[in-house]
Amino acid sequence: MAQAKALSIPATGGEAGLNRYLSEIKKFPILAPEEEYMLAKRWREHEDTDAAAKLVNSHLRLVAKIAMGYRGYGLPVSELISEGNIGLMQGVKKFEPDRGFRLATYAMWWIRASIQEFILRSWSLVKIGTTAAQKKLFFNLRRMKNQIDAFEEGDLKPEDVLKIATDLGVTEDEVVSMNRRMSMGGDTSLNAPLKGNEDGEGQWQDFLVDNGPLQDELIAEDEEKHVRHELLGRAMESLNDRERHILAERRLADDPKTLEELSQVYGVSRERIRQIEVRAFEKLQGSLLRIAGEQRLLPAA
Repeated sequence: MAQAKALSIPATGGEAGLNRYLSEIKKFPILAPEEEYMLAKRWREHEDTDAAAKLVNSHLRLVAKIAMGYRGYGLPVSELISEGNIGLMQGVKKFEPDRGFRLATYAMWWIRASIQEFILRSWSLVKIGTTAAQKKLFFNLRRMKNQIDAFEEGDLKPEDVLKIATDLGVTEDEVVSMNRRMSMGGDTSLNAPLKGNEDGEGQWQDFLVDNGPLQDELIAEDEEKHVRHELLGRAMESLNDRERHILAERRLADDPKTLEELSQVYGVSRERIRQIEVRAFEKLQGSLLRIAGEQRLLPAA
């Protein structure tokens, strides 16, 4: 896929170079579903690099949009976009159009995975730890702070530390340590003026990809919901009628039934209903992982 490269970001030029890149990628049209499907078929069946390039270029705005969401980690936005573009190309390379969902739905997983892996490498998270909980803390700490209005500089309040630690399943010491480490990077204000802008004065916020959701991102979200709903439906088929009914009433209903109510329906004890529910949930999880793996909905670890 050597010739199917994304539009390159200038290595020099700073904010002005990135601004020119963001302007350039807006020129690539968003593909209609039929056109996207035919291009993907040409790439997959004939290794048509021109078709692959069109698929990549039409989704560069999606990469930029996702990369902007990670700009608070103190790393150059241009590098985040470059890493995201690598993930996009991997997604295009492995995309199977006959699966029935859009490229954006599949590629966004590769884009995010590539950007997150780059951030973890750059921040040397291994010095802190590499558990799943600590990675979750790393990528969710800012969001949690925003939710509890913890905007002040310096250490968090003890009650804020406790809430974040409880919600994310980590220790309070890990929250304090991660907050101090991430505070060193600092955030870049979207109101910062752009220097060297050929079009005149402007701020970072003036050159975001779009003022509203991208069309392909909206499509991706809708497709993702559809895929997840389809996966759940297929996975539920692995359960017998009783397991399916109990699990649906206990975990999927808007107004879940109590163990007592279901025990009366089936004429068994509440403990027996709980056991069936736990077993059904474990079977459902196993089926979901198996089906998702078969369809390659997520990039390999």
